[in-house]
Amino acid sequence: MKIIREPSVYLVGRQVVDDAALDRFLADHGVSWQTDTEIAAEELIEVAGRVCYMSFAKPRPGGNKAYISHLLEVGHGSVLEHAVWNFIITGVSRTLTHELVRHRAGMGYSQLSQRYVDESVAEYVEPDCIANNPELHKLWVDAIQRAHDAYLVLSEKLQEVFKDEPDRTLRRKLARQAARSVLPNATETKIFVTANSRALRHFIEMRGSRHAEVEIRKLAIAILRILKNEAPNVFGDYQLVPLPDGTFEAITANRKV
Repeated sequence: MKIIREPSVYLVGRQVVDDAALDRFLADHGVSWQTDTEIAAEELIEVAGRVCYMSFAKPRPGGNKAYISHLLEVGHGSVLEHAVWNFIITGVSRTLTHELVRHRAGMGYSQLSQRYVDESVAEYVEPDCIANNPELHKLWVDAIQRAHDAYLVLSEKLQEVFKDEPDRTLRRKLARQAARSVLPNATETKIFVTANSRALRHFIEMRGSRHAEVEIRKLAIAILRILKNEAPNVFGDYQLVPLPDGTFEAITANRKV
């Protein structure tokens, strides 16, 4: 039985700009314009904003960074919805994903299925406050082990319960979907997340707060670290502030964009 303490975040997808199509749009409207960013998400946000006012002909000085900074300052957040990223997140608990999927607007999810995937080799996520206390750690490990053992026994015996089902795949699914009822919220899961930058900013502000639960705060900060490097003009206004427990919180002057 493997115990996990930290989430892993993989940025697996980002947008690209169709330069030819954008140039045709500009030519059709008698203007020329060129951005100074090489990051597609930042360019698309600027294009979306400029379409609102058709302000391509006379851009203000300061380039893309100044343009997006102004959007953040005035709260013109709708144009941020056009920049989208795809993540695979692992090493997180079902407790965390129960909270994560509450962020619906601007975010999509595809999560590991416990009906189809055998959890007999499941991994588990241990809260820091338990892991750092030997007595609590032992109580936690014992409880997890009992639940894990119960899952193994139930999975095997339920195969017998459904032995008259001729479809082997369905038989295993029926067994697993019943046996999973004893698995704890600490069971590790994997989830594919697609989100736009406005939704990600909201997630970071809500879950990167010192008032958020520690595990999901770690995830919010891990995502923010990626995005500050991935699109600094969009996420560079966030600061990471160390907390007494060794984790960080995210703060920004441009909240609720």
